[in-house]
Amino acid sequence: MKEYVIDANYMDEKQLNRTIKEMAASHDKLVINNPDSRHNICAGLTEDADIEINGSAGYFVGTMVNGPKIHINGNSGWFAGDNMTQGELIIEGTAGDGAGQGIYGGTVIVKGNTGSRTGEIMKGGTVIIGGNSGYMTGLLMMGGRLIILGDVTDDVGESIMRGSIYVLGDVKSLGKNAVIEEITLEDQNDLKEILEEYDFDLSDDDYANFKKIVNMQ
Repeated sequence: MKEYVIDANYMDEKQLNRTIKEMAASHDKLVINNPDSRHNICAGLTEDADIEINGSAGYFVGTMVNGPKIHINGNSGWFAGDNMTQGELIIEGTAGDGAGQGIYGGTVIVKGNTGSRTGEIMKGGTVIIGGNSGYMTGLLMMGGRLIILGDVTDDVGESIMRGSIYVLGDVKSLGKNAVIEEITLEDQNDLKEILEEYDFDLSDDDYANFKKIVNMQ
């Protein structure tokens, strides 16, 4: 594997992203040190490189990417993975509002908690939150699946059109057009497959206790 290490310490956002794009074209893996919560890291990246970010990222990390696998050993700001079409974004810490906003495909994973409007207007793909999620989770959701292992607050699935929201913890309230329907064995098997792939360790009882939130039709 051909690897390149980027020290972002003295780079502005444009310099950092230009370097990422140039090096991703000729390397299998990039390691980014000292990101210092810079915004827009890896924006628009279309290479299939593995990107490891050692530290926290700011707003719009992984926005509009198509292909890379990005792993953040820290936290992220708002709109992580925004409008991703293909790829993977794993955040070991927490994320701000709008994680997974508008994704068309790929997978966004936040191991900790997220802010409000997680998965809003997502059209496809998968968003997994290992902790809790804030209000209007799944706002205007148009497709895909959103999996929350912790609790969610008010107005879950507000104005949801398509797709499914799975919540293992407590649901404070549902938004307009959202209902809870019985989870099927097929749903449970699908959840088990994706969650085990990313090393989430749940019991069979946990899978049976997920609440499935969909459009009331």
